[in-house]
Formats: sequence, C-alpha cells, structure tokens
Amino acid sequence: MKVGIVQHDIAWESRDETLARVEPLVDKTVADGASFVVLPEMFAVGFSMNTDAVAEPVDGPTAQWLVAQAARHGVWIGGSVPEGRPRPRNTFVLAGPDSTVHRYAKRHPFGFGGETEHYDAGDERLTVDVDGVRVSPLICYDLRFADASWPLAGDTDVYVYVASWPSPRRHHWRSLLVARAIENQAYVVGVNRVGSGGGLDYAGDSLVVDPMGELVVDAGSEEGAHVVEVDPAVVAQVRADLPFLGDRRG
Repeated sequence: MKVGIVQHDIAWESRDETLARVEPLVDKTVADGASFVVLPEMFAVGFSMNTDAVAEPVDGPTAQWLVAQAARHGVWIGGSVPEGRPRPRNTFVLAGPDSTVHRYAKRHPFGFGGETEHYDAGDERLTVDVDGVRVSPLICYDLRFADASWPLAGDTDVYVYVASWPSPRRHHWRSLLVARAIENQAYVVGVNRVGSGGGLDYAGDSLVVDPMGELVVDAGSEEGAHVVEVDPAVVAQVRADLPFLGDRRG
C-alpha cells in the first residue's frame, strides 16, 4: 500500500482557508499513487484551545470534507479534528472510499499545553484494515506513552501518529517515532505540521520508519507531500526473524 503524507502549514483557526491550501497537496499524493492519505493533528484549524471557535459537531464540515475527498479520489484519508460539543475530543477521523468513517479520540490530552482543560480524553483504541494493511492511529502526545501502542502491536502493521509537535522538542518527536517502530516491529508514519500558530513554531519532520527502525522518508521542514510504500509482509518477516514481541510482559 502506498501512503501519502501531507505536511502543511495551517491558517490559524481558519478552516476554509486551510482546506483550500491542503486540497492540492492531497491531489498530489493521489496523483503519485497514494491510496491512504494522512494529514496532521487538527489539520484544518491548528492546535487551538479556543474550542468555541474551532470545535465542530460530529460529522461536521471537516469530517464531511474528508469523506468527500475519500469519495472523489477513491482513497482512504484521515487527520484529527476537534469534534463534539459541549466538550470536544481531539479525534482522528478516517474516511474510506466507500464513505465509511472510523474514529479514534486522543487518549492522552496534552496537559502541559492546556488540552486537558478544553478537550475530553478518549477511552478506546482503534485498528482498521486499510486495503489489507492493519493501521492503528494515535495522536501527538500519545507518542510519549509506549503503553499506548503496545496493546495494539499484535494486530498492527502501521502505526500512524498525527501531530502538532513544536520545534523546541523536535528531537523527542524524531527519537520516539523510531523507538515505537523498533519496539513494536511495525512501520510508523508520523505526520507533523509546519509553520507557526498559537505562538508556537513547528518544524515538520514528518517521518516514515520501517519495522527495523530505519528511516524510509524524512520530509524535512518544508510544506509538501510525500508518498511511500508500506508492506505488511515486511512486518511479518521481521517478527518471524526476530520474535521479540512474545517476550513482552505487561
């Protein structure tokens, strides 16, 4: 399966302006062969705590845009959206080409950044079969908690982390993505935004890491779209050659 990662800037709290910016990048990934397109955390409005301005009802305009993009291109597409009222959740919305929608709500809101004061935590995990590849989405701060990914490992070929991860801690982002790939013997796709918003700068550094911890794609710090192939047979082979997961306790 070919995965398209879209690393873009965000017009702060301006959904329509941002979606107009993102759509050509989605078009490019599809033209380059992607059948699954991944967008960053709160990709339409930025990582805003102003929920009165940015929160949408479930199946609101951003989710509808994702569904429309999936149907128009015949692909899977996902990114996180502030969904629900009165207390929203930071929710990864995954739309399929047949108009099916799957949701994962961030289990670890970012207390240091005030997210716990404005967003409710999710309490469920999600793994979806995307064209024969088992995909488990997580969101930004979830990356810091290894035990968020461990229970999913046996049924996961690709972990997807979408983020608004600020530049001062970019080394943490890059290192933890590699760690999650190595310890779970799976692909890790990390998609982060670029630009500035809400008083913070974002360096991008979107990465795709293979099950041995090797970088397959490094998107750098510029806005753009990249496509990479992931193969569940590689995951199976690595786990067969190095059967480490069976020794995990806890």
